[in-house]
Amino acid sequence: MARTGRRPGAARTEAKILAAARARFARVGFESGTIRAIAADAAVDPSLVLHYFGSKDGLFRAAVDFPVDPAEFIPRLLAPGPDGLGERLVQFFVETWDSPAGRPLLALIRSVVASADAAVLLREFVSREVFGRLASALQVDQPQLRVSLAASTLVGTAMLRYVIKLEPLKSASPSEIAAWLGPTVQRYLTGPDITD
Repeated sequence: MARTGRRPGAARTEAKILAAARARFARVGFESGTIRAIAADAAVDPSLVLHYFGSKDGLFRAAVDFPVDPAEFIPRLLAPGPDGLGERLVQFFVETWDSPAGRPLLALIRSVVASADAAVLLREFVSREVFGRLASALQVDQPQLRVSLAASTLVGTAMLRYVIKLEPLKSASPSEIAAWLGPTVQRYLTGPDITD
């Protein structure tokens, strides 16, 4: 009978590549973490990295274990226009964290407290893939500062809701949290000059 599915050892090879990518991205960041160097660290041919992950961006997303592709969700959040963006952003993140797909991201958020490597990976990914995309789309003064302030609210929410489990935040619905925090995030993103 012919064998079907993945070749034996494929999962092990993929895991070796991911471990090498996490280590290298944490050490040198996204820009300096090349496919060739990651392949060498994993002792595989660079073509295998592309075979499993498609691109350096795909490898980075897999290394961070981010549950959704920012290239897809950021345009969807921006499509209705700037009004209400803060509420949509908060609701999207809380719904994602609450879903089974969001568990790996929450594990990463928990681990940043104890691991400098995890902190570097999360910072690189969030600043480049999520908030970098958002900042480039906003037509406002100081977009980097604005998205950093929005990120502080979102990460603080994640820490209090999922790690510290502070009530009533822990038990609130995503729409309640979005209603509470959305106006603050909106002000950060699109309000008047925030340095005044």
